[in-house]
Amino acid sequence: METVGLARFELLQVADAVAREKGIDRDLVLDAMEQAITHAGKRKYGQEHDIRTEIDRKTGEIRLMRFLEVADPIVNEATQIDVKTAQERNPAAEVGDFIADPLPPIDFGRIAAQTAKQVIVQKVREAERARQYEEYKDRVGEIASGLVKRSEYGGLTVDLGRAEAVIRREDLLPHEKYRNGDRVRGYIYDVRREPRGPQIFMSRTHPQFMSKLFAQEVPEIYDNIIEIKAVARDPGSRAKIAVISRDSGIDPVGACVGMRGSRVQAVVSELQGERIDIIQWSANPATFIVNALAPAEVSKVVLDEDSSRVEVVVPDDQLSLAIGRRGQNVRLGSQLTGWSIDILTEAEESDRRQEEFRSRSRMFIEALDIDEVIAHLLVTEGFSTVEDVAYVAIADLASVESFDEEIATQLQGRAREYLLEREAILTARRRDLGVEDAVAELPGLSAEMLVTLGQKGVKTLDDVADLAGDELSELLGTQAPSADEANAIIMAARAHWFPDGLPGAAGGTAEATKAE
Repeated sequence: METVGLARFELLQVADAVAREKGIDRDLVLDAMEQAITHAGKRKYGQEHDIRTEIDRKTGEIRLMRFLEVADPIVNEATQIDVKTAQERNPAAEVGDFIADPLPPIDFGRIAAQTAKQVIVQKVREAERARQYEEYKDRVGEIASGLVKRSEYGGLTVDLGRAEAVIRREDLLPHEKYRNGDRVRGYIYDVRREPRGPQIFMSRTHPQFMSKLFAQEVPEIYDNIIEIKAVARDPGSRAKIAVISRDSGIDPVGACVGMRGSRVQAVVSELQGERIDIIQWSANPATFIVNALAPAEVSKVVLDEDSSRVEVVVPDDQLSLAIGRRGQNVRLGSQLTGWSIDILTEAEESDRRQEEFRSRSRMFIEALDIDEVIAHLLVTEGFSTVEDVAYVAIADLASVESFDEEIATQLQGRAREYLLEREAILTARRRDLGVEDAVAELPGLSAEMLVTLGQKGVKTLDDVADLAGDELSELLGTQAPSADEANAIIMAARAHWFPDGLPGAAGGTAEATKAE
């Protein structure tokens, strides 16, 4: 084999051809060739030598050289040269400079040529992987299309042209079958740099795959006139998508459906017949939830914003439609809105409302020593606790039908007397349980809460301080305050640990706060 096995001009042609084929920089290919020649030179002259190769980027000339560092004293004779000898070659040589000795061209043997080829292939492959990663890491969130290269363990390897992607079994729609050579589209949701090359992960079940398909089919979405606010999917079966228009003159639902359903049908076909409900998004949670449960009709919505739960009342004949087959409709509605949805029929809601009416009436009769008629009037006017009666303005209480100021004053007096008696009973119970007075002085803890904590073994300031916010809420159960209030109680309990001021953030663990 001739020097480096190639004429100068031919070497540059090969570098250009490899760079074009692999889509990498020509200099990276020439760098790989230089390393291969250097590797062969070390095999011939000895691994201990500092041998370097340069390929002229314009002429293709190959220069193989051994570098010697000017040193005093010499530690390694293979890579160093003394100052006197160096100055005989170059009078200006100083310690730290390098003297380059040209080496004769290498005649590659069979083994050396194979080794050089392996080095070049390896370096080119590394450069190709780096190029693929840089190209696809910025394409996360896009749809890509390719040909199925092979199918393994239920997943697919897809040839994207300049890279390969993986679609795992769980990222394929149910019952989808692809053969080698089939074209497949998917959503790029992750690109990772791994030793064996960049791993590009695609999905056909990701909610954003549907969003991107609609953006391709609906120009108004692509132009940001219509915005997709939320998507919920049961891949291959059913989906819900919430849209809103920035232009009051454009109907977002109609635009997504298209003339005679042409636009939505194109997406449905790509998703193997997945049924899609397109609904109008609303900033009003109640309206949005009603829309999300379509096609079921909703009679009433009751929101609990603290727990992000919503109670939806539907006509009796709409219950199965609202829930959907295997709970699909309500589950997708919950995913779409971000609210936990409980569905009741009008009959169930009426029964429960009557039971609440009866139980509240009984509570007022027993606590205030009043007859049934007055108790019913209080409940009807929206009073639900004794505290409501005790601390409402007299004028508001007197405005109840058949009440006057005298009756209102008498009722409020009885309510406050009842609360004082209950407080005394609970305080005695709390002390019997051994709950310290210091715990009772913490802001935000009622007498009932203190008894509950005592029953659960939480009796001292340190007992409270050692809890996290969610632990306190779990202990108190239905009496639990909000998360912020629970954290505030705990931080107040920890104050005695830090006379100079309370560090840390509310809700942190006691161990972390102590460490501070």
